[in-house]
Amino acid sequence: MRVPLSWLREYVDLPAGETGRDVAAKLVDAGLEVETVEQLGGGLTGPLVVGQVLTIEELEGFRKPIRFCTVDVGRANGTGEPQEIVCGARNFSVGDKVVVVLPGAVLPGDFAIASRKTYGRTSHGMICSGEELGMGDDGTHGIIVLPPEHEVGTDAIELLQLVDEVLEIDITPDRGYCMSLRGVAREAATAYGLPLRDPALLDVPAPNSYGYLVKVEDPAGCDRFTARTVTGLDPEARSPIWLTRRLQKAGMRPISLAVDITNYVMLELGQPLHAYDRSRLDGAIGVRRAEQGEEFTTLDGVKRTLDAEDLVITDSSGPIGLAGVMGGANTEIADSVTDPETGRVTGTTDVVIEAAHFDPVSISRTARRLKLSSEASKRFERGVDPLAAAAAAQRTVDLLVLLAGGTAEAGVTELIAPGAPRTIAMSANHPDRVAGMEYGRETVVRRLQEIGCDVYGQDELVVTVPSWRPDLAEPNDLAEEVIRLEGYANLPSTLPQVPSGRGLTARQQLHRRVGRALAGAGYVEALSYPFLGEGVFDQLQLSAHDATRQVVRLVNPISDEEPALRTTLLPGLLGALRRNDSRGSHDLALFETGSVFRAGKEPGVAVRLPADRRPTDEEIATLDAALPAQPRYAAVVLAGAREQAGWWGKGRPADWADAVQAARSLAVEAGAELVVRQGQYGPWHPGRCAELLVTLDGVETVIGHAGELHPRVVKAMGLPARTSAMELDLDRLAAAGGEPVRAPRISTFPVATQDVALIVDATAPASEVEAALRAGAGELLESLRLFDVFTGEQVGEGKKSLAYALRFRAADRTLTAEESTAARDAAVALAGERTGAVLRGA
Repeated sequence: MRVPLSWLREYVDLPAGETGRDVAAKLVDAGLEVETVEQLGGGLTGPLVVGQVLTIEELEGFRKPIRFCTVDVGRANGTGEPQEIVCGARNFSVGDKVVVVLPGAVLPGDFAIASRKTYGRTSHGMICSGEELGMGDDGTHGIIVLPPEHEVGTDAIELLQLVDEVLEIDITPDRGYCMSLRGVAREAATAYGLPLRDPALLDVPAPNSYGYLVKVEDPAGCDRFTARTVTGLDPEARSPIWLTRRLQKAGMRPISLAVDITNYVMLELGQPLHAYDRSRLDGAIGVRRAEQGEEFTTLDGVKRTLDAEDLVITDSSGPIGLAGVMGGANTEIADSVTDPETGRVTGTTDVVIEAAHFDPVSISRTARRLKLSSEASKRFERGVDPLAAAAAAQRTVDLLVLLAGGTAEAGVTELIAPGAPRTIAMSANHPDRVAGMEYGRETVVRRLQEIGCDVYGQDELVVTVPSWRPDLAEPNDLAEEVIRLEGYANLPSTLPQVPSGRGLTARQQLHRRVGRALAGAGYVEALSYPFLGEGVFDQLQLSAHDATRQVVRLVNPISDEEPALRTTLLPGLLGALRRNDSRGSHDLALFETGSVFRAGKEPGVAVRLPADRRPTDEEIATLDAALPAQPRYAAVVLAGAREQAGWWGKGRPADWADAVQAARSLAVEAGAELVVRQGQYGPWHPGRCAELLVTLDGVETVIGHAGELHPRVVKAMGLPARTSAMELDLDRLAAAGGEPVRAPRISTFPVATQDVALIVDATAPASEVEAALRAGAGELLESLRLFDVFTGEQVGEGKKSLAYALRFRAADRTLTAEESTAARDAAVALAGERTGAVLRGA
């Protein structure tokens, strides 16, 4: 909503020195969102005057038409002689009054005017268009042609109201009444503590039986309809300058007098109106629902197919308007036309004015379905004051009589559906309890009366809501009005007192440790939307019966392509990796921790919790039971180089081992013992997939997988070659950790290192050999590391050599060579017993 400050001052006596920014600050404090304050005419200096064209000479020999004009500007040029000006516009003639800027003036944009030679003549100034003066679009895209009554030499800056300030206000859906000067003026008057001159306070004649006939078939869709008739309009009448300038400043384009007046009254009072050419109406005006598939051509010339929910205005011939959205082309106000032979001007002389109140939901649905948002629909869907309809119709009649020489017919039609004012019961101290500070009954009553409420009662108030505030429906709405008018800045800033001894939960602490560990290992955190399309499961090569395919679908998804909640973190992470790779970042290591959503066997039905009291424990439990399980997962994806090449070495690419190591690092943070075995699942390469297991309640449980992705998955998802990934259930990993991680006791005694190379079957998992070595070595073993894998003729066909480094240390003494050797031999013996391992070279 654009609000010219000069127009606002007509309804509120703002202090003389108040600038647009001062007013904006007051309105912001009152809760309105003032986005900008535009300075119209900034940098504009005269002389800018009214001139009359005396002669026009067409100049020949140029690519475009050029005219050499002499213009009478009175004494504005200091000599009284005609001003010589070169101009390329064609929309003016000899005798027309135009706007002339003389040498020495400066136009908006710091455009200085001086005498200069052009097209073989010297031009002493310029004949101006509206765009050159920053006036906006007037529909002509040409020179401003003024009405003949303005005197030559008059200051055009004041005449055209070129200097002003305009407030650009973003009106939220609950403040529909502020989509009018009346509404903004009410807020400004309250903010400054000044009286409001309400433009809707007009003497309106009572309805009678001889007004234009109107029939409303759907009172729920149209609860109020006012019709007035004005006859004898002058087809040659044009909108005066003050009217067109106010429309332009408010962001609307002048069209014709009758249409301009309805737009002006809509901006002034917030009530959309429509004017019908009475000669084109066929019988009574009606209001009904459209027939399914009914066709109708709107003012913009587009034929539209209507729905049975659309509300239409009709006459005997059919629809003549989309209620609250746009009028029809068949009853449009006719443009004036001059007969070239007789000079007679014809056009619309009799109009019927419609001022109605329509159901906001119906108007909103129609406008959105037809993608036809109009100034009228924007207001109706936010809520229009139903009691303003009669005043808006009267204001329109008065302006048509004043500016177009019309005559108001005595007939007044006003149909009103039965209804009563809305009342709200509220405790006088309710705003105090909401705000956390004491206002007192007197302040509460005063503030509610300032917004137009009638208030009765002492401790328990009965508040009658004004007709222009449909957003006030419950005590909390009234409390919000009191709080905003008293000032949000005056609310006490009190932080909640947290009981001592409480910090992060164990789950939260693990989440932070996991993030720090992965970040320290070179991974970058990526946050993705928790939605996915079910087609991604096929790309990941998940079987038809995989539990990951059991998704929770959203009733109102943000995107139709992703209507389900995620059951795995991989699609979002792989999508982020693909986007970064496509934009030139090829060496990538990303991680994410977050919830996934597991559908239950039976879909839960959420209960609607009350808003007027604290929900009971049973209601909260019922709501929790309806929610899907939401375990927290962790995942990583890698591609490109894991270690960069340089003078220090050749570097190396990321591979499956890095993904497995990421899982091991998470297990360390959780204090859990992670078992890594060869596995096969969904998107991973069957020969390069590790199964991640932990022991829960004495049973080994698979909690995730890690390794290199299958080439078919890489191709289907457009990923870099040899992309690796890991995903595991972080909650289960934490459950396997048991007690909090304790810092190890550091021994001061030296370590004893023993290396062993074992020959095993090529199919034997290294993890089983490692487990046997750990079990056999006993408590003296500090760490075990696989540092070499060898296959070849030296170890035999179908065999492989696994070389391990075993570190032994005692907490209370230095180990002897015999002790470390005995521990090593015990480890090798148990490995041989369990896996058939043989000491290489033995």
